[in-house]
Amino acid sequence: VQLQASGGGLVQPGGSLRLSCAASGSIRGINIMGWYRQAPGKQRELVASITSGGRLNYVDSVKGRFTVSRDNAKNTVYLQMNSLKPEDTAVYYCNAVRIRIGARDDYWGQGTLVTVSS
Repeated sequence: VQLQASGGGLVQPGGSLRLSCAASGSIRGINIMGWYRQAPGKQRELVASITSGGRLNYVDSVKGRFTVSRDNAKNTVYLQMNSLKPEDTAVYYCNAVRIRIGARDDYWGQGTLVTVSS
C-alpha cells in the first residue's frame, strides 16, 4: 500500500487547511484510514480516523474543528482543518490500517508539514 499525502503549508491562526491522502497498491481490505501528527519533541498522536463503514474517531483537542472524510471510490481520505491553532503545528502523517485475524498492518504516508503561525 502506498499513501501519497498533500495539502500542508503555512497558515495563520484561525485559518483552514485541507489535507488529502490517496491510497494505491494492494488496498483491498483496508479497514481504517486516518491522520496522525507529530509535533517537535512530542510523540506521534492519532488526530482522526474513519473506518470503511464510516465510523469516526477524533482526538479531543480537534473535536469541532477538524473533519475527517473518505472517498472510497477514489481511495482517498481527507482532513479538513478549521480554526487552526499554533498548537496544531506538526508533521501530519496519513495512515491506513488492515486488520486481519490476530494481526494489524499499518501503512504510512510520507508526512506533510502544517505550520500555524502569524
